[in-house]
Amino acid sequence: MHDVTNTKRTRRPRFRRASEPPAFRVTDDDVVILRLLARHRFLRSTHISALVDRSLDRTNDRLCRLFHAGYIDRPRAQLDYYPTAGSAPMVYALADLGASLLNERDRTQPSKIEWSGKNREAGRPFIEHQLEIVGFEVALELAVRPRTDVRLIHSDELIARFPVQTRAMRNPLAIRATVSRDGETCEVAVIPDLIFGIAFPDGSRKCFMVEIDRGTMPLNRSDLRQTSFERKMRSYLAVHAAHQHVQQFGWKTFRVLTVTTDPHRARSMTEMLRRLHAPKSPGPALFLFAWCELLRTSDPIAFAWQDGNGREVRLI
Repeated sequence: MHDVTNTKRTRRPRFRRASEPPAFRVTDDDVVILRLLARHRFLRSTHISALVDRSLDRTNDRLCRLFHAGYIDRPRAQLDYYPTAGSAPMVYALADLGASLLNERDRTQPSKIEWSGKNREAGRPFIEHQLEIVGFEVALELAVRPRTDVRLIHSDELIARFPVQTRAMRNPLAIRATVSRDGETCEVAVIPDLIFGIAFPDGSRKCFMVEIDRGTMPLNRSDLRQTSFERKMRSYLAVHAAHQHVQQFGWKTFRVLTVTTDPHRARSMTEMLRRLHAPKSPGPALFLFAWCELLRTSDPIAFAWQDGNGREVRLI
């Protein structure tokens, strides 16, 4: 008979770095994780596991070591989740030490962004919205990865191709538009949640703007100066009609993808869109709609989106 000795494993704090972090050295695979966080701002452990094509257990081990060594952060706003959703995958962000390492590895100028400070300031609603955007972007990346007929163009690559005057703007994605309704006119700025492109072997491409709707914005309001989804749609229609996408982005055309909460809200959006009068624009056909639950289990590239006229449309 063998004697068995039970040893109690010390559990490291979840949102506070251990006073004695585990010894490890940063690997090239760890640098890939840091670059992903620099690009996406926030990522869940499950997102990172999928993007680096590694098991969740192995990914969590590296993330834990990177966190306790100070290279990445676990934004404390996540603490709001744990009373009701304690099993939610952990959210990570780039820390100042990780940003410094990337500057050294990639030989870039040190960023003026104080990553750790911004992570502390980030509130739960902001993080939740960013995670919805990232979830869609990750789904695009994974859908395109095994294909040879198309390539995903990330937002930073698209911005790098913008005209010089646009790249010099404080926010190159901010588009000013004049919208009108029932004799009322106002100037508004519309900023998409995400932009991306799909490149084809013949050198052509399709460009998209994405709106992630969490159901919190009113569909319409009596005052056009107040934020509403109707005003946002009118803005995109005005941008297209005035060819601002050509002048500001250098795009021949674009379409707007809206990912919303459920089919009922998507239907309400398309019904409203058909009532808008938009001369010199594609009208409802400019917009494609889907809802979150469908996209969680579907390939967004091959998925049959619905345009504003109710027709099925695929991105390629």
